[in-house]
Amino acid sequence: MELPFFYEPILPQEPSVLTVSEQTSKHCIQVLRMQLGEKILLTNGLGYLAEASIITTDKKRMVVQTASAVYKEPEMIQTTLAISFVKNPSRIEWLLEKATEIGVAAIIPLICERSEKTVAKLERWNSILISAMLQSKQVYKPILHNATTLKELLAMPFSGATFIAHCLEGTKPLTQYLPLAPHRRVLIGPEGDFTGAEIATATDAGYLSLNLGQTRLRTETAGLVAVTLLQHH
Repeated sequence: MELPFFYEPILPQEPSVLTVSEQTSKHCIQVLRMQLGEKILLTNGLGYLAEASIITTDKKRMVVQTASAVYKEPEMIQTTLAISFVKNPSRIEWLLEKATEIGVAAIIPLICERSEKTVAKLERWNSILISAMLQSKQVYKPILHNATTLKELLAMPFSGATFIAHCLEGTKPLTQYLPLAPHRRVLIGPEGDFTGAEIATATDAGYLSLNLGQTRLRTETAGLVAVTLLQHH
């Protein structure tokens, strides 16, 4: 039976006595009905994983004894998804969850000419990332950046393969760009797509025009397809 898996942002690397978060405490004691001596797994979302034994059963301030934390090297393929968030919050949250499960390394909310105004809910979005990380048994939480304009993003240095997915002429399937550098960044525009001027600016900056298939995709679907392709090639 697999041990229950929880997130603790501050996780000692050496064996320690640790008071875990109230959320973890309640879930262990009230939901799972765990007892003294039972074991759980803890990660800080930065690559460390530690086994811990319960030494108090306080539902608000459970204390555990941790073993030495083990560091897991990040995956060789690191994909950054820069995507124009849609107005519907449920569609944003679906994308965050699924992209995390697939293994995206970072997500950048992208502001384009046709982007809809969205209310940033960083605390809730990070909570979704953590839940998806734990559900998929990973020890790295995707980095969620602040919203960035396309102009600002293109000015940021990036060492790796860069793509812009769009619906205008000139796109090619990913297979025509292989082999790829292990670090990849892909841009996904808003509903209505990037403007011609934005595409030209990105391609002038070295971004390759990427085709995601023959059907017209919603923004969040395009983001998920792009992440899947880049993570598995």
